[in-house]
Amino acid sequence: MGGQNTAKDQPFDLNTQVKRVAIAAGQLGRHITQELLKTDRHTITALTRKGGASKFPESVKIAFVDYDDEESIVSALKGHEFLIITLAYSAGSEIHNKIVQAAAKAKIPHIMPNIYTADVVLNNQAIGDETGMGPAFRPLLSEIERLGLKWTVLVTGLWYEFSLACPPDWFGFDINKREVTIFDDGQARINTTTWAQCGRAVASFLGLKRVPGDDNDPSPALQQFQNKAIYVSSFLISQREMLDSVERVTGTADSDWDIRYESTAKRIQDGRAAFAAGDSKGLAKAYYSRIFSPDCPAVYQKKLHNGLFGLPEEDLDEATLLGVNMAKSGYSPF
Repeated sequence: MGGQNTAKDQPFDLNTQVKRVAIAAGQLGRHITQELLKTDRHTITALTRKGGASKFPESVKIAFVDYDDEESIVSALKGHEFLIITLAYSAGSEIHNKIVQAAAKAKIPHIMPNIYTADVVLNNQAIGDETGMGPAFRPLLSEIERLGLKWTVLVTGLWYEFSLACPPDWFGFDINKREVTIFDDGQARINTTTWAQCGRAVASFLGLKRVPGDDNDPSPALQQFQNKAIYVSSFLISQREMLDSVERVTGTADSDWDIRYESTAKRIQDGRAAFAAGDSKGLAKAYYSRIFSPDCPAVYQKKLHNGLFGLPEEDLDEATLLGVNMAKSGYSPF
């Protein structure tokens, strides 16, 4: 680890973990917060819009902010050591950049940006550009770097239970109607991650010390992930395996389902056309279909940090049941 900053080089003790964490929270943020609280290592502040309806555990400090008032954001962020941004995709880059600019003024050195995707932003950039993920997300990293801050991206693949509960533009399932559209032959395997596993990964990451103790210290530290990615996954799974799991947890069989087949190429084309016509679901359709397409290199199984962070192997059917129950309760991604 020669050439790195080490704890002995610093004017204060960097062998300790990050203590004060701020989260600009969306759906994923709640799961990250839950896992951070379980470690009992951090003081957590959740940023939420004034008048917002988000609910957090009592031990989380709530900071109401106005994203059009930079000082309200700076004030909420002062004193924190790490910022996690988990906004809805619809929030766009403007709000993200406002938060990052406020973080710089609040002297937060390290950010996990709102980039939770397949491996198509830092790598496989042609696919990222093709699906819109690259143009949407790479500028967020550039802004963080412009301000002199460090970032760490959490590569999650496609969110599992969330995508299963979403409309068929995502994983192809309509749970309530018992309809599924199989992409190509349904055998392509992709990386997917549950929200809980994402939360555990972030909690474990923030349990690392900031920098190595010295040049001979082999243990992982936050510093080695500066301006790099963490790769996590729950399941390397195909659509056919998803359907098998759905059938197990619902007590159904293929004969109970309306099973259709459609090429990923057609879905990509249709998704782009729908998005161009103003249907936001079209973006998901094109993106998900591209990740499932036969020539997609975005599977990152060989890069996983699951072992490094002590992440558990999860039960597929338990995760599937969560998605099924979300769908039955009327869950909507919008």
